[in-house]
Amino acid sequence: MDRPFRILGVQQVAVGGRDADALAHLWLDLLGLDRVGSYRSERENVDEVIARCGLGPTSVEVDLMVPVDPEKKPRVHEPALNHVGLWVDDLKQAVAWLSAQGVRFTPGGIRAGASGHDVCFIHPKGNDAAPLGGQGVLIELVQAPAEVVQAHQSALEGGQEHVS
Repeated sequence: MDRPFRILGVQQVAVGGRDADALAHLWLDLLGLDRVGSYRSERENVDEVIARCGLGPTSVEVDLMVPVDPEKKPRVHEPALNHVGLWVDDLKQAVAWLSAQGVRFTPGGIRAGASGHDVCFIHPKGNDAAPLGGQGVLIELVQAPAEVVQAHQSALEGGQEHVS
């Protein structure tokens, strides 16, 4: 298939739960990921710790998400694997092309994400207007910054395997 964009790798994994201390203990204390920030949004019903695994531009962000109010939506803790984020080299091209293929996106379009990169979400389920969804998984497409694109290009030139 000739697509006008390339997926460069995993940008993030978002894990939800009700107990922020338990999430932090597992991911930060026991597994040893580095805490690099936090994000809170009443509108998105999320209070999260942002952790990082790995080094350099291809490191992976791990978001530890708890709901601000467990009774309100969105329920960031259900399912526990909230979403997977993928680096993409041209987010606008990806959204346009995938939309033309019948992929359903969540409301809001392309917007600034919690980490400052432009993002857009593929809806977990399709509908009549756009029958293709994430097969039950919320997928975040994240505009890759120049250093991620360059790291990917360097890996290609070095003969390393890639996802595309």
